[in-house]
Amino acid sequence: MNAADTAFLITATALVLFMTLPALALFYGGLVRARNVLSVFMHVFSIACLMSVLWLAIGYSVAFGEGNAVWGGLSKVFLTGIDAETLSGSVPEVLFFVFQMTFAIITPALIVGAYVERIGYGFVLVFSALWMILVYAPVTHWIWGGGFLADGGIFGAIGTRDFAGGIVVHETAGLAALMLAIALGPRTNRVTPPHNPGLVMMGAAMLWVGWFGFNGGSALAANGQAAMAITVTHLSAAAASLTWALWERIKFGRASMVGLVTGTIAGLASITPASGFVGPVEALIIGAVAGILCQEAVNFVRHKMKVDDTLDVFAVHGVGGIFGTVMLAALGHASWGAQLGALVIVGVYTVGMSWILIKLVGLITPLRVDAETETNGLDLSVHGERAYDVTS
Repeated sequence: MNAADTAFLITATALVLFMTLPALALFYGGLVRARNVLSVFMHVFSIACLMSVLWLAIGYSVAFGEGNAVWGGLSKVFLTGIDAETLSGSVPEVLFFVFQMTFAIITPALIVGAYVERIGYGFVLVFSALWMILVYAPVTHWIWGGGFLADGGIFGAIGTRDFAGGIVVHETAGLAALMLAIALGPRTNRVTPPHNPGLVMMGAAMLWVGWFGFNGGSALAANGQAAMAITVTHLSAAAASLTWALWERIKFGRASMVGLVTGTIAGLASITPASGFVGPVEALIIGAVAGILCQEAVNFVRHKMKVDDTLDVFAVHGVGGIFGTVMLAALGHASWGAQLGALVIVGVYTVGMSWILIKLVGLITPLRVDAETETNGLDLSVHGERAYDVTS
């Protein structure tokens, strides 16, 4: 065991959990109406708890077990055969387990942004549980767990390059979010502005800080690669924030605070798959393009596709992750065949399996709340609480 690597990964693990609790909850909560903010908090917090238990029970084994090229198997359920002395590289395997658990938490939590203000709470829990086990964990195995998309797989000695989750996290969450938004249909009221932009800014700022653990920690060691990953993560976020705001100013005559910090998230998502392979100038390029690309993707999904992906999960996370994955090949750091092939394989699998799960879970528990509940807000109607005395 390497003490420095272990201490570094413990810190990174805390930072990645911080990205979900409280950062993502605040970011999403500020974007919805006041009558639904607690439901967003409830969804995010509940997913964090449920995914933790399921990752221990089966998710980690499916993702990192010693199965075959497609399925990790059940050899590590409930951490069978793993104790405090068992190593994974230079760190205790139980630490690697909990670091990866934070990824398994935030990925289904990202999907929350697509269905806020109109989804059934029971559906959220059942769908998220099955989706993590049947979509997230297998895809993780394919790319990070030695599966058929990794080095030595179907693309040859050098397989798919995805340092911290452009495909594993952002593509899968973005496409699942799009499927759920299509299945749900639009909200009754789609024009209400964010009820608390201050919460949005605070959540985005926390996500920015937490992302250092997300990308830096994916080096799994306290080394130069981790330091560079943190550096390029920061630069991409800064560049994307600026270009998003500039593009808003050019198109609409003003730059918004919510737009500025949404650009931050676009830059962070886009650099994620490339963060362990690119340098500072390449990070500036990725971030600068992402700020404009993801903003145009938001407009396309909303106005051309007419899909109510409420908080733009697919346009920001899905498109950002896909863009960063492609840029690795464009910049010469990966094979075009491996990058595009993995995007297509994972994309088709995610779309198909997510749609099947939506339909199956809908038979068990209602997908959408009734019209009265949606009008009154999920906070009081579903959870019997509200965040404020004055509502929007």
